[in-house]
Amino acid sequence: MSSLILYPSREAALHRPLIDPYGRTVSYLRVSVTDRCDLRCAYCMPERMSFLPRRDLLTIEELARLTGAFIRRGVRKVRITGGEPLVRKGVGVLIAALGHEVKAGRLDELTLTTNATQLEDHAAAIASAGVKRINVSLDTLDPNVFERLTRRPLLPDVMRGIEAAAAAGLFIKINVVALKGVNEREIPEIIAFAHGRGHDVSLIEVMPLGDVDEDRIDHYLPLSAVRDELAQRWTLEPIAFRTGGPSRYVRVRETGGRLGFITPLTQNFCGGCNRVRLTCTGRLYMCLGQNDAADFRTLMREGADDAAIDAAIDEAIGRKPKGHEFRIDRRCAAPSVARTMSATGG
Repeated sequence: MSSLILYPSREAALHRPLIDPYGRTVSYLRVSVTDRCDLRCAYCMPERMSFLPRRDLLTIEELARLTGAFIRRGVRKVRITGGEPLVRKGVGVLIAALGHEVKAGRLDELTLTTNATQLEDHAAAIASAGVKRINVSLDTLDPNVFERLTRRPLLPDVMRGIEAAAAAGLFIKINVVALKGVNEREIPEIIAFAHGRGHDVSLIEVMPLGDVDEDRIDHYLPLSAVRDELAQRWTLEPIAFRTGGPSRYVRVRETGGRLGFITPLTQNFCGGCNRVRLTCTGRLYMCLGQNDAADFRTLMREGADDAAIDAAIDEAIGRKPKGHEFRIDRRCAAPSVARTMSATGG
């Protein structure tokens, strides 16, 4: 498998953008290539996680075909996710094929979300394929907290991965899930660490996805409170910067760096949602916080042609809801959505 063709010769479909029932244009596709991960973050999955059998996963060729279908329908940004995407065999071939779409002008941006444990070995290849910007999930700089939170002693690997990515010329954003009683006092240190190296930071509220070993309400930390505390330490200046995702940014005057807030619970961002998520099993979720999904794996494996794939995409986007229904409180003990984040794609 040396190369992939994502873009067939059916040009007419380019003029049919994906518009949902609320008038939002879907231009951003997140593609999960695996549900597997080499960490076991406590808020993301249980310690004894049951991963999918490989036969249930889309092949790299199937992932390429579906992603190409979305590109020819007007998707301009693709993010590769997991699980941890860099543990998926053959993912480099998919990244290279998508990088070709960027170079050909059919895609504006190709990005990647990673925990950085494997990044030291892959950073140079990712950069040469056309990726300019990556997100690194990192919730603590303390080795003991990292091992307790991820259940793996791999913080040195993550740090080497971040250094390798910077050396390869990749722009890095550090994603931090704010967790009460775990890393809340460390958040300013993480921001200073990142800004001191030229990296952006986004803080994220913990999301009620999947049954895990701990009660998320115990660690839920509203970012409104975090922002108020940071505003007592630093000057937070609102800016118009956007990346196409849900982060809303300020500039920290004292550090000169950008700081984003992703607030699915305290201030949801559904009104401007331009995203859909394709899982590694070929299920398309039109909303992270809803269970409705379209099954493309069965469709493809039953021999659907490009026209049938296009029709199925139209039907799915026509079901995209107005917003999610995330809740996290004592009155609602079960998670809002039963599937884990690693199964959905980050």
